[in-house]
Amino acid sequence: MPSPNQPSTGERRPRAMVIDRAWRGLGPGPQALSGPGGAPLTRTVKLIVLPLVVRPALRPELAADFLDARESERLDALIRESGAVLEATAQWFTLLKRTRRALGIVAGNPQDLYFQRCFELATERGAPGPGADAVARAVVEDVVDASGGRTVEALKEHLADAARRARLDAGLAAAWDGREAVPGAAGTGLAAEVLEACGAAGADSPAFAAMVRAEHGSLLGRALWAAHPADVWDRPDVPPHLGLTAHRVPPRPEVGRSASTATLPAPFDRTLFERLFTVLQASAHREQLPTVPELVRREVDRSCAPLGLYDESLRVTVVLGGRLAVGLDPLGLGTFVAGSTAAHRIVNSRWQREASVLRARRMTVSLRPDPDGGVLNALAQDLRTPWAAYMRRLWVRLHGRDVRDAALPDAASAWGVLDGVARSVMMDHRARVRTALRTLSATAESAAEPRSA
Repeated sequence: MPSPNQPSTGERRPRAMVIDRAWRGLGPGPQALSGPGGAPLTRTVKLIVLPLVVRPALRPELAADFLDARESERLDALIRESGAVLEATAQWFTLLKRTRRALGIVAGNPQDLYFQRCFELATERGAPGPGADAVARAVVEDVVDASGGRTVEALKEHLADAARRARLDAGLAAAWDGREAVPGAAGTGLAAEVLEACGAAGADSPAFAAMVRAEHGSLLGRALWAAHPADVWDRPDVPPHLGLTAHRVPPRPEVGRSASTATLPAPFDRTLFERLFTVLQASAHREQLPTVPELVRREVDRSCAPLGLYDESLRVTVVLGGRLAVGLDPLGLGTFVAGSTAAHRIVNSRWQREASVLRARRMTVSLRPDPDGGVLNALAQDLRTPWAAYMRRLWVRLHGRDVRDAALPDAASAWGVLDGVARSVMMDHRARVRTALRTLSATAESAAEPRSA
């Protein structure tokens, strides 16, 4: 029998509305996690309800922004079944805030710091009872120690604890086993429509929102988990995963202990440590990131989610990026002409005007041995498979946005990211060519100098 909070028809409802109604139905118990009007706080939804109660990575049918009647009923039931734990979570949060004030701690947002720890306490211990004050003090002091800095060193220290690593590994195993691998994926017809519209200055496309609603990004991610994903790019010469993994099927993420910028594997093959290493290394405003313990906890489910991302708009941008990437043609060889869109023409025109690309094109067309010993030839080879570097950089950028909860609301904002990544890859290639030419020039001059008697 459907819950009184949910419709009995087949209409689709915003997930946020379903969560709001189910939460209000819990009554005053979790008041410390609610706003003045009784709705769950934004951080309550992001830090507790979605990752710890709903767990979209394990229940992909509840990951969409819009749910049908059956899915709405399931989500409502999950929240109602968690009512006692959520009430205990609110009680622990009140106690931890009081303990924090008594210790004179003012750094950090208490919701970011304690929400998920309080849920863990509520799950393991129930409501605060005898000895709760000592437990609260220990937790607050532990959080202070662990979140003293959002740095790679802090991440390394956090993951050095053997018991914590074992818990994280078990969480990764459970999330990975709960995936849904589905052969085949949504076509890229709508993606072409979006990219055609994005090529016009200031233009937007309703097809982007349609792709998000239809979960095209999730469909692609689940197809890549299948043993034989369908070819969605109309390019038999490129792998379906576009170089985001070195394997036919992405492997289960490991916890990891270290990382090196020079030896980072493909994005889907990275450990938990390596995924967060890139975020901490690249973040100019680290104070906007969650604390290190929260980063790690969230990354467990995220790393096992479709395309390694939570937000569907970011997953859809991966689909758009893939459609753009397989049509990149810096050398002007006529690759993928049939699938060209306005976005392709803009990016390819920019690439093909590059002096370094013109030289690489001459080398490629002539097929003569590279007189410099192969350095520039290797750079020319990068231009023959531009989709690899493009997709790698795009995923890292989208992952950083996902960690910061920075969704892409429309096609225009998605195009800003896609075009920005294309410019970044092009400029990086230009810098590498210049470095190679300087090195070769210095080597030639050194060889031309007369030897002393």
